[in-house]
Amino acid sequence: MFKIDHVNINVGDMDKSIAFYDKAFGLEELRRNAAADGSFLIVYLTDGDFVLELTWLREMDRPYNLGDNESHIGFATNDFEAAHELHKKMGIICYENTKMGVYFIEDLDGYWQEVKRAK
Repeated sequence: MFKIDHVNINVGDMDKSIAFYDKAFGLEELRRNAAADGSFLIVYLTDGDFVLELTWLREMDRPYNLGDNESHIGFATNDFEAAHELHKKMGIICYENTKMGVYFIEDLDGYWQEVKRAK
C-alpha cells in the first residue's frame, strides 16, 4: 500500500515562499536539505499532516513555465470566511467559483492553490 508522502513545487525565492505559505496557510518548516555546494535547497513545510516540499535551484534564472497551470494543491479550512478575508487582504485571490464554494490564490511563483470548506 502507498500513501502520498509530499507534494513538491519549485520556487524562485525560498525565504519569501516560506513566509508566504506560513501567512497564507499556517504551514511551518519541518526540515530542510541543502546541497553542500549551494546548488539547491529543499524545505519541507507542514500543517501537521500534509507536507509541501519547496525546492530552490541556484541555476534557475527565470520564472518556471507552469504550462496551463491546471495542477494545484487543495487546502481545506474549517473557517472559510476567515481564510477568504485573509487571502483577500493579502491580494492573492485570483479566481472564485462561488457556486462550488471554492477560490484559488496565486503564490509568488504563479502557482494556483485551491481553498475550500473542510467537510
